[in-house]
Amino acid sequence: MTSAPDPPATASIAGSDAEEDSKVPVVSDGVLRQALRHSSGHSLAILLCSVTAALVSLAEPAVLGHALDLLLSQSPGATGWTLACAALVVAEILLDSADALLVGTVNARSTAWLRTRTLDRLLRADPDRATASFAPGDLATRLTANATEAGTVPAASAGALAALLPPLGALVALAVIDVWTAAAFLLGVPLLVLLLRTFARSSSVAVGRYQRVQAEVADRLAEVLGGAQTVAAAGTAGRERRRVLADLPRLGTEGRAMWRVYGRAVAHSGVLMPLLVCLVLGVGGLRLAAGHLSVGDLVAASRYAALAAGAGAVAGVVGSLVKGRAAARRTVEPALLSPVAHGPSALPAGGPGTLELRGVGVVRDGVHVLDDVTVTVPGGTTVAVVGRSGSGKSALAAVAGRLTDPDEGGVRLDGVPLDRLTKEDLRTEVGYAFAQPALFGTTVADAIAFGAVAPPSAAVRAAARAAGADTFVTRLPQGYDTPLTYAPLSGGERQRLGLARAFAHAGRLLVLDDAMSGLDTVTQGEVERALAHDVRAGTRLLVAHRLSTAAGADLVLWLEKGRIRGLGPHEVLWRMPDYRAVFTATDAGPERPGNSRTAPDIGSPPAATSGHQAAGERA
Repeated sequence: MTSAPDPPATASIAGSDAEEDSKVPVVSDGVLRQALRHSSGHSLAILLCSVTAALVSLAEPAVLGHALDLLLSQSPGATGWTLACAALVVAEILLDSADALLVGTVNARSTAWLRTRTLDRLLRADPDRATASFAPGDLATRLTANATEAGTVPAASAGALAALLPPLGALVALAVIDVWTAAAFLLGVPLLVLLLRTFARSSSVAVGRYQRVQAEVADRLAEVLGGAQTVAAAGTAGRERRRVLADLPRLGTEGRAMWRVYGRAVAHSGVLMPLLVCLVLGVGGLRLAAGHLSVGDLVAASRYAALAAGAGAVAGVVGSLVKGRAAARRTVEPALLSPVAHGPSALPAGGPGTLELRGVGVVRDGVHVLDDVTVTVPGGTTVAVVGRSGSGKSALAAVAGRLTDPDEGGVRLDGVPLDRLTKEDLRTEVGYAFAQPALFGTTVADAIAFGAVAPPSAAVRAAARAAGADTFVTRLPQGYDTPLTYAPLSGGERQRLGLARAFAHAGRLLVLDDAMSGLDTVTQGEVERALAHDVRAGTRLLVAHRLSTAAGADLVLWLEKGRIRGLGPHEVLWRMPDYRAVFTATDAGPERPGNSRTAPDIGSPPAATSGHQAAGERA
């Protein structure tokens, strides 16, 4: 599969709908050609087997007719020709069996190749734009059902010649036996061509509509399954079931429309082809009566007419190719996302981790999530990023470590633009932890060590201790070697493992995007102290909701509606009523059932009482 030219860096796949409509078919056709080349040896074998089988099927009627004439005339050569008929039948069976085995192999190889390539390009794209462009259920459908259908195209294309060879060869054989029988058959060919053309056009539209509705249903199902606990707790299972299944009638309508198109083509060819065979037999019977044909010739002509009538089966081949091509378009669309390009530059050795954002703007759906953000964070500084929900905190965290590229402006680390850094430097010197970390690997130790470079086991355990995870990990049945699937983890414990992973790979810049929201106040304090003393020194960017995090940081970056509202020490910003309002209990997030929280006394200094520590805590 060849790489498509990079589209504009927008949240859509290829900019406007018009651009997408013109680009995707071209790229998907190129993808299918490369998939065919990927299994070129097997595809060539399919072509040889199917063509040889077609030639054998074309030879059978002639040999059978000649053998029949020899048997009727009691010629001594009849036995040899009869054995030749048997040999052709056996050869056709063996060739068809080999063809079926090869087709299954090529289908599996092509499907795996399509999935691997699309997934590889999806993972190399900007994750922020990827999740904005494709819903999880839609992606699952594209990489499973659609990829499977698209994977059948190379084998079907390799065997397409064999599908055409028997009817075309049979028509030529009819003309050789008797030109009038061929002329009788040719009367219906224009109708057959029109039938196939109409079928191909109508089938493409019907299949595309069906696949789109199928993806919508799958996306809603994935959403509900991912939030099964929330649905159960809310008691809305019935409503969610109805929502997921709401489009089943539309799916049924599109499915019936698709099969009606196919059924009409089969029905029309099913009526047209037997009529043509009967016409050929009628003309052949008249020619036999006139003495122009032998009995063997008439038998051969009838078999060739049946083979020529197999042109109607070409509708099935066309339908398979059309369906696979439509599926290939859906499979290839995620691969059109612009990959994150890396440059040749390396960070200066021993740099402190100075972070600079210059005129940074991030636009999503036409709205500035960040607007003209310019700030310099000195190396080794801990900065808390605060603001109300929707102020752009997570967007700033993503831009700072190049999880997404800004639409405007640029970001530098120790004077080097992030988009000029090598991938190795970027991912070893910039670390992340998230509010809801995804854990990868077989064991708990694997989950902590997961990264561009695997740290030694001693570093893994040290990172777990710094993140407050060592205590509960050592209580697991096999400690750090406990399989993740058998490790019951609470939300806070998953966060601590995510923090441990970030600490184990800490570079000169560490970004914690609300990564301590699931920790209690005491544990958070311990983790923050470990972060300051036990983790590699560097610049820290902490997306914060808790007052204690802001109070403990060197600087606070206060965002409001995507712009910097304030930058300075917490004690200085605390004098502003609007800043104090950011940490109200209501804005800080939901509290755990049974917990009571006290709103901050905004008239008191920030560290006056423990009540201020509780203010703004998120459960």
